Formats: sequence, structure tokens, C-alpha cells
Amino acid sequence: MSYPAKKVEDEPVTGTPVGVSAPPVQGAVGEWSTGLCDCFEDFGNCCLTCWCPCITFGRIAEIVDRGSTSCGTSGALYALIMSLTGCQWIYSCMYRSKLRAEYNLPESPCCDCCIHFCCEPCALCQQHRELTNRGFDVALGWNLNMERRGGGGAVNPPGMQQGMTR
Repeated sequence: MSYPAKKVEDEPVTGTPVGVSAPPVQGAVGEWSTGLCDCFEDFGNCCLTCWCPCITFGRIAEIVDRGSTSCGTSGALYALIMSLTGCQWIYSCMYRSKLRAEYNLPESPCCDCCIHFCCEPCALCQQHRELTNRGFDVALGWNLNMERRGGGGAVNPPGMQQGMTR
């Protein structure tokens, strides 16, 4: 008895680009790999996030948006919102929701907005650790991570060559 071939549409969305194998994850599927208050697991990022959260946020946003927005643009917008309104947590909360949706993570210990409102640095550190534990070097950005994984990063349109030509 033969079974029909499995279609791509039948496979669950994992957040990993097609043709790129998923990196190992410390936590179980559907669970955060570290806790919200495990900030000191990455002391360097903890310090950076406490003193300049716009950098950590920008790095997270670039990876979550798969390179469609740059680290600099997202970080600058975060800093602008923070300096003008003090409500940057609303902006960063949206990226926590995107990250959770992409990796099927639970909304815990409470809703995303509450986590970002009450403890923005802890939330950003947890998201950074999650991406790191999923195989990303968050400081490199999306394109360099894809090149390292063999995904090619930015894709040239068909017929276009890389480099200078006449």
C-alpha cells in the first residue's frame, strides 16, 4: 500500500525559511527556552538592554521581520517613541506577539502588553535569548544569518548578477 506524498501545505509553519534546516532549540516546542527573569544568562545583553534598549529592540525587530526592516530603523523608531511618549512598550509588545506566533510560544506568564509595560528590559532580554537559542546571532542581522545558514540572505531577481557589470 502506498501513501500519497506529503504536500508542503500540509506541513506546519516553523518560522524557518524553506530549504534551511531549523537550528536546535533548548526549550521544548511551544515553550520559551528561558524564563522571563533569566536576564543574567547573557550578562552582556542584559547590560546593553538596561542602558540602551533601542539597540536590543532593533536587533530583535530585524530578525522577527526577516530583514524587511533594519535594526537601525526599528531602534531609532523605538528611541523616538520612547523619548516623545514613553510608550515604547506598545511598539515592542507587537514584536513579542510576532515572535510568539512564529515559534508557537505561549503568552506567559501574562499577556504580552503587561509583560512589556511592567518589565520591558526583561521582556527584550528574553526575546533576544530566544532568538539566540534558536540559532540566530542577533547582532549580525537577518541577511548575514541567512548567509551563515546557507539561505542566501537577500535574493537577487532572476537575470541580475551580483557585483558591478557594464
